[in-house]
This record gives sequence, structure tokens and C-alpha cells, in this order.
Amino acid sequence: MAIGERIHFFRTLRGMTQKYLGACLGFDDKSADVRIAQYESGARSPKGKYLTLLADTLEVSPLALSVPDIDSYDCLMHTLFALEDIYGFKITNIDGEICLGFKKVDNPSYPQLFDNFNAWYSQASKLREGQISKEEYDEWRYHYSMRDSSGISASVDSNR
Repeated sequence: MAIGERIHFFRTLRGMTQKYLGACLGFDDKSADVRIAQYESGARSPKGKYLTLLADTLEVSPLALSVPDIDSYDCLMHTLFALEDIYGFKITNIDGEICLGFKKVDNPSYPQLFDNFNAWYSQASKLREGQISKEEYDEWRYHYSMRDSSGISASVDSNR
């Protein structure tokens, strides 16, 4: 998914117009909506400070805006292959279901990956069990990289 699609997704999720978002970034009234339209269409890509401003204004992690290109099955597969190469992901078949996992043995990434996946599993379980709403789950996901070592976001109420 291209960054423009993610900007559009979060902008509409937050109920913002292109003009409003552009004005928040400091673009003048005449070009504010045009610049955001260019970002969303992929004609331009936000650089440096604008990427940070976009993330702050949309209240998401900058990483939530710049996900890998998985718009086709081929791109998705190559992303998964890269995860296999870099983080030791493996594909298995458990009771007839294809599953992704990661190697525990000889994998220096395992402890961090385990903690990350365990946190994700915990939040997904809370959603399935009705302990949190879909909106709370999404906010957790969209702010994930802003978390401190305890897994609690500094920008999200810790009572959630």
C-alpha cells in the first residue's frame, strides 16, 4: 500500500478534508488541498518534516504511514520473503492451516519478536472478547511504534 493511500485512509478516518490537513501542515489556502491531493494520488511524496507533521496531525506513528508495498500478491510474497530472510519467519502447516511463525533457535530477533507478537495477540484477544472496542484496537495499532518498553502508549490514556 502506497503512502498516499495511507494518508487518505487516516485523513478520512479522522474526518479531515484535504484543505484542512494541508493547512495544518502549513500550506497556504490556495495550495493546501492540491498538495494533499498530490500526496494521496502518489504524484508527490512527503519528505522529512512533512512526513512527521502528517503523522502528528493524523495522530499516528510515522511508521503507520510508510508500510511496504503489498498492493499485489507478488509484492506481498516478496515482503514475506524479506521477513523470512531478515527475521527468521517460517511458513508451516498446522492442522491444514498455513501459518507464519518465527524460529526460536538461533534467532537473535526472537525475544523482541515474541514480545511484539504477544502484545498484538493480547490486544486482538481483548477485541475478540469484547474488552475493548474496534476503535481502541485500531488506535493501539496505529500508535504502536510510539510505545515505551512497558507497551503502554505515552499518548493514550493508560486506563484503557
